[in-house]
Amino acid sequence: MKIVHLCLSNFFIDNYSYQENMLTKYHVKMGHDVTVIASLFSFNDKGQGCFLSEPSERTDVNGYKVIRLAYRKPEKIFRKLRSYIGFYETLEKENPDIIFSHGVAMADATVLVKYMKNHPNVILYGDHHGDFINSARNKFSKYFLHPIVWRFYVKKLEPFLKKCYGVTPMRCRFLKEMYHLNSGKIEFLPMGVDDDAIPNDRLEVRKKIRKELGVGDDKLLIFTGGKIDKLKNTHVLLDSIKMLNNSKIHLVICGVLTPEMEYLKEKFNSNIHYLGWCNAERVMNCMVASDIACFPGTHSTLWEQAVGVGLPSIFKKWEEMTHVDVNGNCRFVKGEDIEELTKTISLFLDEDFIDSMNLKAQKASKSFLYSNIAKKAIGLMS
Repeated sequence: MKIVHLCLSNFFIDNYSYQENMLTKYHVKMGHDVTVIASLFSFNDKGQGCFLSEPSERTDVNGYKVIRLAYRKPEKIFRKLRSYIGFYETLEKENPDIIFSHGVAMADATVLVKYMKNHPNVILYGDHHGDFINSARNKFSKYFLHPIVWRFYVKKLEPFLKKCYGVTPMRCRFLKEMYHLNSGKIEFLPMGVDDDAIPNDRLEVRKKIRKELGVGDDKLLIFTGGKIDKLKNTHVLLDSIKMLNNSKIHLVICGVLTPEMEYLKEKFNSNIHYLGWCNAERVMNCMVASDIACFPGTHSTLWEQAVGVGLPSIFKKWEEMTHVDVNGNCRFVKGEDIEELTKTISLFLDEDFIDSMNLKAQKASKSFLYSNIAKKAIGLMS
């Protein structure tokens, strides 16, 4: 089949491991002919958002084509509205059997509607990554942009959508409450981990990373990471480890401290291994080297990656964010409660407990592999 992925409502970043990259990669691996139609928004080599200078077309190393479209003029307005030059013509040229739109909030939903009317045999899927925590956070966004502007366009698309996926349960609710999308169209599709990124020689990688960090195999290595801001509660994790005062416990941090959290460096000691920004391979290797993952704050895609790798985990309990609990593979905490987090971490010092959690985590991991998620995304797996 010919599958076209639309990254016009958000971004597409080359050579990253976001969901947009992973679904396209695994659709190619499944034998499909895949094209990505994307905006000019991307990231530079410093990981900062940027706009590419001109439209382009190329083939990715994973075997899919990437077509970048320019914004309509005046560009300042249509960047915000997400409307592009030549979108309809590009769809005609690519002639898809299936369209998967990463994000459905865009002015060019009207162009997509026109295409679907003219090609009634094409199947349309969409998804959504916004929720009440990462989006709709100010009055303009909450009371005008989402419920009026974007809802207008999403409702235009609704009759043609076979499914619109929320990538967390909360994001499913966002689709219903903010865009008034019919419940029958909404389904949960998790984010996950790239199967190919998980090293086959896990024991060797574990030994190598632990040797580099100076962490013996008899130590409990905790993984955390992401953008370390106040809401991630990394300061609570550090205080909990200090309260435990156990030389057996080590923490590896893959992520950058925001300016307001730079003071945390004063709390680091020989058992705290702060690696700063790490590429995807190094993050993965550090996960594989760890015994558990701990994220006592806001959600990050590292949550699903940790579960996909098979790490027993500790997460902050957010309503509608408990999808990472498949069969008791994780523990939930309030996040801000140092004593509660301390007690929860101490459970993992018991060998029988962690052995039991490891078995549960291995079973749970299969639900978060992109090889399986990619099948579900186009209706080939329930």
